Amino acid sequence: MASSARLRIYMNDNGPLILDGGLATELEAQGANLKGDPLWSARLLHTNPQAIRDAHYRFLISGADVITSATYQASIPGFTSHLDVSPERARELLMSGVHLAKETVQRFVSDTGPTGQRCPLVAGSVGPYGAFLLNGAEYTGAYAEEMSIEELKIWHRPQVDCVTAAGADLIAFETIPSIKEAEALVELLKEFPNSKAWLSFSCKDGKCISDGSPFTDAVQMANRSTQLVAVGVNCCSAALVEPLLDSGRSLLGPDMSWVVYPNSGEDWDTKHGWLTSGNTSALIPKLSRTWMKQGAALIGGCCRIGPAHIAELRQELKGSRTSAASAV
Repeated sequence: MASSARLRIYMNDNGPLILDGGLATELEAQGANLKGDPLWSARLLHTNPQAIRDAHYRFLISGADVITSATYQASIPGFTSHLDVSPERARELLMSGVHLAKETVQRFVSDTGPTGQRCPLVAGSVGPYGAFLLNGAEYTGAYAEEMSIEELKIWHRPQVDCVTAAGADLIAFETIPSIKEAEALVELLKEFPNSKAWLSFSCKDGKCISDGSPFTDAVQMANRSTQLVAVGVNCCSAALVEPLLDSGRSLLGPDMSWVVYPNSGEDWDTKHGWLTSGNTSALIPKLSRTWMKQGAALIGGCCRIGPAHIAELRQELKGSRTSAASAV
């Protein structure tokens, strides 16, 4: 894990860190068939790890300073159920998501040469329990009403343990829909005292996270953690970001930053997939300067945001399409 001081230098020097985009989006663009797969992009950790390496590399070449492991929908129960592997093999597969990302960063730095003082970071993705349910619950958080904080901690503990043991630079708790699940994750993080993380929520509108709780409550809860480096939103429309950050701006602690990585703005339908009529991906580079002025230190994209969008984002924020190794 990267030290807190090291992460702060990364985030505050030369503008915000550029995150990658939708890993599954890029995998599908290169021919992977992930539609309806209960493991989503994590399936390829078992069947085609090279495709994951290649997708990570394309985001790095496009200017990402941080790439996120293919473990959002990965879990020990998920792998044992859908791959019919042992828990030991499931753990290996989950850890391999971080290993593949780290290998790709090493290749990228080797290819581009020692042109900077640091190399891109790897964030170990930990998605919500709702992603395992395969019913869109990561956008409602309704399941948390029936689970205790301790039950949520028990669910997440193996995944957090795997990404930390594999050597991720930090943890990405992402698309979290409920305050209760966020509290469980923050409590669980204390069991890994050398780890740092960001915490990003799925949101229903410009004021509330997906379970209906005010975003301000989420920010206040996050501020209580000394291990979180950023709190924010992901997988929502870019148009919602500014009002959400505005609502919590006065509550953001002095050692906390915003993390922002919206999706394309399209709607997801469980029967028909992405409904393209609402595509607002072009807004991300355009609005990113506003988010930066609001205090965002990590900015990128989520579903339906590919390497070309990340290149545009980097051009907007840093005036260069050069790679992370040379720019940071």
